[in-house]
Order: sequence, then structure tokens, then C-alpha cells
Amino acid sequence: MTSPTDSLLTARCQQPPRMMRAPHSPTHGTQEPIMNQRLINWLEIPVVDMNRAVGFYEQVFDIRLRRETMSQVDMAVFPHPDPGGALVAGEGYRPSNYYGTVPYLHAPELDALLERATRAGGKTVFGPLRLPGEIGRIAHITDSEGNRIGLHEPVAG
Repeated sequence: MTSPTDSLLTARCQQPPRMMRAPHSPTHGTQEPIMNQRLINWLEIPVVDMNRAVGFYEQVFDIRLRRETMSQVDMAVFPHPDPGGALVAGEGYRPSNYYGTVPYLHAPELDALLERATRAGGKTVFGPLRLPGEIGRIAHITDSEGNRIGLHEPVAG
């Protein structure tokens, strides 16, 4: 019988953080393989109602998003530059609760964040679950647009 952790996370996700090394990664003219530089470069979370989504994320994460438009795509950019990300609305973007990638956002106070998500109109759909070892806890919420968003609370210290 598998545990909930086995069905949601790969074996690598259950290990302590470490640098991923791919021995035969293309370098594209650099000395260091591309995947050793950074795995995530930019994150886009699709939304239908940008004002509603901005209100949700600003309330849940206690942040201010910067609004802008790029190539006819409405964006609300998260205030974290490296790697960065944004809520996006426009042609070709559709929220999904069941299909696609599940981004995990940093949640140093997971219980408080889950409470704020509920107050903002979201739902906790999984967890919190304590991961083995010194990995921390995770949970999944559904945001105001219907996206499944993962939350990760690292072990304090």
C-alpha cells in the first residue's frame, strides 16, 4: 500500500535539497551545464479575473503585486526577482485544478497561510502533510481562479 507522499512526490522530492547535476547536460557555450544554473526561471499562474486573483494572492501572501501588460497579456508580477513569476491573463492562458504543472510556493507559516487562503475564497484540497526527514510540510490549495497551487513550509532553522 502506498502512502499519500508516495503518490504525490517523486523519490527525489522526498530527499533533502541539493544541487541537481546532469552529467551530460548541454552547456550552450558555458562551462556549467544549463540545469546546474537554475531549474525554474519564471513562473506564470493563469487567471480569468485578474482583479479577483490579485486580491486573493495579495491577501494570502501579504504582498503587493505589480500590474503590467506585455504583448497583450495582462500580468501581476510577484515581488520576488529571482526567480520571478506573475499571474497572467490573456489568450492561451487557462486555469486548471486537475491538469498541468503544480507550482510549489514558499510558505514559511503554512497554517496561517492556509487560513488566509480560506478567508480569501480559496480551499485547502490536500494537507498539510509532514514530509519525511527534514523536508518540511506541504499542502495544496485551490486559488480564486481554480488553479491547484502547492505550498511548501521548510523545516525552521
